[in-house]
Order: sequence, then structure tokens, then C-alpha cells
Amino acid sequence: MQFLWTTISVRNMEESLAFYQDIVKLPLIRRVKSSEETELAFLGNDGTTVELIYHHGEAVEPCSKNISLGFAVKSLDDQLAFIKEQGLDIYAGPFSPNPVVRFFYILDPNGVKIQFVEQKA
Repeated sequence: MQFLWTTISVRNMEESLAFYQDIVKLPLIRRVKSSEETELAFLGNDGTTVELIYHHGEAVEPCSKNISLGFAVKSLDDQLAFIKEQGLDIYAGPFSPNPVVRFFYILDPNGVKIQFVEQKA
């Protein structure tokens, strides 16, 4: 079995696409309208992807703060500086639970926790 994607219901497709492309740096794989009311976008690299789904006229339920999506970065310090340059707030962290891992969280436009993680070899 292989994990394929995580689906996020979004309030605004354009805002969410900009976040995942510009902040998380995920390339757009494809974007389609499945109906007049529903639009899908898949972003990612090799393997697991993020699926954004927008249902026109439907309210988006708040996402649990107990779930996060983790993304590896080469330098946590560089990522922190980039996030601050973009005018985004740090939700929590940075944390270093052990000598080889450091991370912090921000929120996407839909309230999903995004974790940026630096792992040392």
C-alpha cells in the first residue's frame, strides 16, 4: 500500500494555491474543475501530494490543530527568515526535541498546521 495524498478543503482556491506554491514551494501538478461548483488542484513532487478542493458556496469546517503536514527544509533558520519576510506569523516553535531535529509551525490560509523540519544527518 502507498500513501497518495492529503486532501484539504479550502475557502479560497487562489489564496491556497499561492500559499502552497509560494510558501511551501510545491509545484502544481494539475488543476481541474470536476463540476461547476467543484475545483481540484494537486501539488507536490515525487510521491505524496497535497490535494486542494474547493466547493463553491460551501462553508469549510475548521481543521483540527492536532493534525499537521510536515515539510523538510535544508535550513530552519533560512525558512524562519523567509516566513518572516512574507509577513506570516509563526504558530509555534521553533522546537528542538533532540540534537538532530528542529522544527516550527505556521498555519495555511485554511487553518491547517504546516510544519517545517530540519533534520541533521
